[in-house]
Amino acid sequence: MFYSSSQDPEMEDTIDNLAKKEFTSVWVRDPHLHKEDFWHTYIDYEICLHTNSMCFRKKTSCVRRRYSEFVWLRQRLQDNALLIQLPKLPPANPFFSLNNTDQVTQRMKGLQKFLDGVLQTPLLLSDSRLHLFLQSQLNIAKMEACVQGQTRYTVAQAIQRCVYETREDSKISCDSDGESTSSSGLGSSVDPATPIEMSSHNNSPSQHFLAMPAPHELLGCLSSSPNSLQDSQQDS
Repeated sequence: MFYSSSQDPEMEDTIDNLAKKEFTSVWVRDPHLHKEDFWHTYIDYEICLHTNSMCFRKKTSCVRRRYSEFVWLRQRLQDNALLIQLPKLPPANPFFSLNNTDQVTQRMKGLQKFLDGVLQTPLLLSDSRLHLFLQSQLNIAKMEACVQGQTRYTVAQAIQRCVYETREDSKISCDSDGESTSSSGLGSSVDPATPIEMSSHNNSPSQHFLAMPAPHELLGCLSSSPNSLQDSQQDS
């Protein structure tokens, strides 16, 4: 006897389970070149998140982060989860060149792989710094202050209300990206927020996550890149 799949209880259960399945998708893409002053230039990357997980207050978001902020995040996650083997970041390269598309692409892929691994580790999802990193515009100093309760806003408010820091607030010392004009060979002709062309496959999410687009309405709210952190030529 033949019957449609919609009458099959097992098939209906499978469809229901798929609809209810928790997912978290993340993309690292769209590298932009920024010029701070005559000597210091850096690249940041767009991080887009889409999820239905209860661990996240916002289900879709887009922020921009630079390599040194990834370094800070990994160190803080490791400090708070000593028994967990964290995924590795792409190594710092003292000869990293901002105008080398292959190097930028490889670094971007490494950052994507790092976030994929972090988001697949349930214990790390309770860390407030991770949420601020992925879903707020705060710089390192403001994220640390917010987590410690030293700001006028809470972690939830920083994420929900798109709190921004000023350029003056953001200029603090931290591990460098290894991305200054003095090491890359670029001159003062570099324009702020210059996009770097990448092939389309670099924008695709990891195979472990469902491909869900970020809503356009969020891009206007979260399009401003976080202000830069002071680079040092000797950092890596």
